[in-house]
Amino acid sequence: MPPKLGRGLPSIQEAREQRRHQARPTVSFWLFVIAGMAVAAVAYKLVTRSQLNSRKEDLFRARDSIETDVGREWAKVSDKLEKLTLNEAAEYRGDLLDKSAVGWDFRSLPGLYLRVRVNDAQSIAKLRVAAEDSARDGFTSCLIRPTTSGVVAADAGASLDRPWNLRQGYIATRVLTPEWKAMAAESNDDHRLRVFEEQYQKATREDLPLATAMVKQAEFYLLVLDEDVDDARDPDGGAIVEESLQLVKHPARVVLVNLKTGAPVFRTRKSSEGSYIFGGERAISDPEVFHAMKRQVNNCALATDVKNVLGLDSHAANDAGK
Repeated sequence: MPPKLGRGLPSIQEAREQRRHQARPTVSFWLFVIAGMAVAAVAYKLVTRSQLNSRKEDLFRARDSIETDVGREWAKVSDKLEKLTLNEAAEYRGDLLDKSAVGWDFRSLPGLYLRVRVNDAQSIAKLRVAAEDSARDGFTSCLIRPTTSGVVAADAGASLDRPWNLRQGYIATRVLTPEWKAMAAESNDDHRLRVFEEQYQKATREDLPLATAMVKQAEFYLLVLDEDVDDARDPDGGAIVEESLQLVKHPARVVLVNLKTGAPVFRTRKSSEGSYIFGGERAISDPEVFHAMKRQVNNCALATDVKNVLGLDSHAANDAGK
């Protein structure tokens, strides 16, 4: 059998074989590449960590400068109101109508409002958690804004900007809490740290100015403490919540505090319940709508009882009857 011939000239074939052997990566080459990649990864991680730490320092430096200003002022107000709320929840201290409250048109002034269950105001921690769910309701709608031609505000009083809810202050100053700073400090990547940076930017742009206004402008603190009753308990034996209490007749403590003096000027305890008659031929079938209406009339009934004790709107009614 004749010998097998290669393709092309022998010199070309030899050169091709040499190139193939020369281009084949060696073990040393791959070790060098892997080591280089490891060094690059470590260097990138160190640079990234350094950049993240620098951004955190900038964030905390700006945040701490605000904490010494707005944070301290808010802490003074919130600490005072929290202690007062816990004292009022510990026991009912009896009816109070200070002479300074008679004729005081606090409803035209900026103020703070909080409504929670008595059982949720037994400690600072529980109070702050409960305050997160507090909102303006039919009580403030009917007390602060007089009704016109029998028309009352919608459930939750969403159309009213005041009184400010204490919950708004807690939310507005969240970036100043040690918990927020600790979570931001644990941010270990760009995306997570960016979230905290955006939260801080929003706080300085919108939230903290609100907290400043609340501290400087509020002249009264209106507190409602709802006492639990079995009628508000879930049929399955579940926990009593604020919304279920507002659906039924129950004792509610109402306290009005003059923030200039820091002392309560009015206190009452009422079990109020409203009633209503459906107009038209179609009854309300949606349970959410029905419950909203029920809370509204009950809260307005409580507001009416408070106005009667304080003598609010009595002068206007007397003038109208002349």
